[in-house]
Amino acid sequence: MNNELFIEGIRISWDEIDENSYLKKIEAISSMQELSFHSPVTFFVGENGSGKSTLLEAIAIAWGFNAEGGTRNYSFSTYDSHSELCDHITLIKGPRHPKWGYFLRAESFYNVATKEEEYGRLSPRGSQYYHLKSHGESFLAMAENNLKENGLYIFDEPEAALSPQRQLTMLYEIDRSVKEGSQFIIVTHSPILLGYPECEILSFDDTLQPITYEDTDSYKITRMFLNDRERILKQLLDD
Repeated sequence: MNNELFIEGIRISWDEIDENSYLKKIEAISSMQELSFHSPVTFFVGENGSGKSTLLEAIAIAWGFNAEGGTRNYSFSTYDSHSELCDHITLIKGPRHPKWGYFLRAESFYNVATKEEEYGRLSPRGSQYYHLKSHGESFLAMAENNLKENGLYIFDEPEAALSPQRQLTMLYEIDRSVKEGSQFIIVTHSPILLGYPECEILSFDDTLQPITYEDTDSYKITRMFLNDRERILKQLLDD
């Protein structure tokens, strides 16, 4: 196993971004000039709107992935929604180059699945026909088909369509690929995925900073609810 990272870090050229850009209003991102990665599995966590997906998307596009997802061979646009950050980010690359890669955006996977069928008609492999599977089954099929050795994988909320049991399966697939030399950068709210051993967890709440598994909201709120469900529901739902 060789886990020298394909992306060792990033730099953002803030002086090239317009002073009125909404990017400068995202506290976690705007306070950061440079970011280093230290583990083959890095998780971005934080509240909705904290900038996790904005940064992840910029990293993926800067690497050469299509903005809506897929492999680097995908080239299409259904709706142009990505920010300008990808044009002002520099990837600090490691000594190795990945043999494969995939960018998963849960919100646009339907569009990727549609394009995959079109590409499949031109490929000897044919299509995986993700649309014929349930949403969760299609996510797992994507993982089984694309998580190969020495790959770079950038995932935005891969748990979105998965049951807890299937999240464990996804965790297994991630670990299998890591042991074969792959790197993952993942946005997630899943306390199951966040439990991956020796991962790096970066919080986007307020300033961007590393935190422990036990300090993530995903863990703390899930644990609190499971340990004291009746009291929490009473406080939340009673007049």
